[in-house]
Amino acid sequence: MRRLLCTAPLAAAAALLLAACGTTEPAADDAPKASSQPVTLTDASGAKVELDGPATKVVGTEWNVVEHLLSLGVEPVGVADVKGYKTWDSAVPLTHDAKDIGTRGEPSMDTVAALDPDLIVATTDLQAGAVKQLRKIAPVLEVKSADASDPVGQMLENLDLIAKATGTTERAATLKKDFDAKLAEGAEAIEDAGLKGAGIAFADGYVVSNQVSLRPYTSGSLVGGINERLGLKNAWKLKGDEAYGLAATDVEGLTALGDVQFAYIGNEQDTASDPFGKELRNNSVWKSLPFVKSGDVHRLDDGIWMFGGTGSMERYVDALVAALTK
Repeated sequence: MRRLLCTAPLAAAAALLLAACGTTEPAADDAPKASSQPVTLTDASGAKVELDGPATKVVGTEWNVVEHLLSLGVEPVGVADVKGYKTWDSAVPLTHDAKDIGTRGEPSMDTVAALDPDLIVATTDLQAGAVKQLRKIAPVLEVKSADASDPVGQMLENLDLIAKATGTTERAATLKKDFDAKLAEGAEAIEDAGLKGAGIAFADGYVVSNQVSLRPYTSGSLVGGINERLGLKNAWKLKGDEAYGLAATDVEGLTALGDVQFAYIGNEQDTASDPFGKELRNNSVWKSLPFVKSGDVHRLDDGIWMFGGTGSMERYVDALVAALTK
């Protein structure tokens, strides 16, 4: 299943032909009871969103907002690319029978309309024309897709906005508290292992037409932001895009990293997603890299969505700390 971030802010990354794109969510019955008072919000696009009350029948057009909803105890009635979500985001699993509304870039308007949602949650990556059509069906809450100037802060801001729309602000506060605790726990483990300040390079890659394309996650990426909060130093010198903090390189570009810890995430259900463990395994440049020679290449667990929410990032912290301190 291709990881898709088919949006304007990722034009540079799209040139790679790479698709982009814990805490266990409570059962819906355990979620805090929402007030029936009207809700008025201003979303990331500047639009005013008015709801008769906290939304309960919600559609999510992007995986990160679906993860936020599930973590908040709100089971979305419609999800873009259900199979893809289940493949790439098992940290906060989608276990109920949500209706597949189409791709993340092109949701089916007829399918969404048939669900009669209270609210549609989208990101600013979704094309304006699609958002305009969705607004004819139900109120649309747009959250900012990503912000390389403060990737972790933007993720938490999106969580808060969705929580306000769904009447789950108490749950959001708990999620953020648990998230902070996980970061502190991970940072302590990194320091105890003598790795504070160590260089780390996270990347993903794809093979298209027998060509390996690699994508570095700079300090402006969500994963990069998490690494720095753990006390690690991002080793990439490349400049990432302004939204996701992603750059582009090839195997020769890895020679600039030096002696670092190298981490990546692939997926067993996507045969093209692990060039580091497959296509590059016998590559002379790859084999000459210091971190390859020293055995400091770490494939982290499948199912951690690198652009997700607190659940995915907590799972990422656990996986990375375990790999670096074993």
